[in-house]
Amino acid sequence: MEDKDLMENELLVIKGVCDLYLHGTIESSTAEVHTAFQKALEETLNIQNKIYNLMAEKGWYKTDVAEQTKIDSAKQKYSK
Repeated sequence: MEDKDLMENELLVIKGVCDLYLHGTIESSTAEVHTAFQKALEETLNIQNKIYNLMAEKGWYKTDVAEQTKIDSAKQKYSK
């Protein structure tokens, strides 16, 4: 398995962990549990961002630049 494949897999796992921590935060029944999930989510989001930046730096994660007209159209659609 190549480095790119490993990084893609890692990014998918981290995104899944973020999803779990987000739901844990939302569904927490006590302030202590909420805080624990929230901190874990923040740390995991930081890891996700580092992985994304590394992949983008290497050209392994390409993003498209949105056209301003599409951005404006989406703003209008959802601001009603």
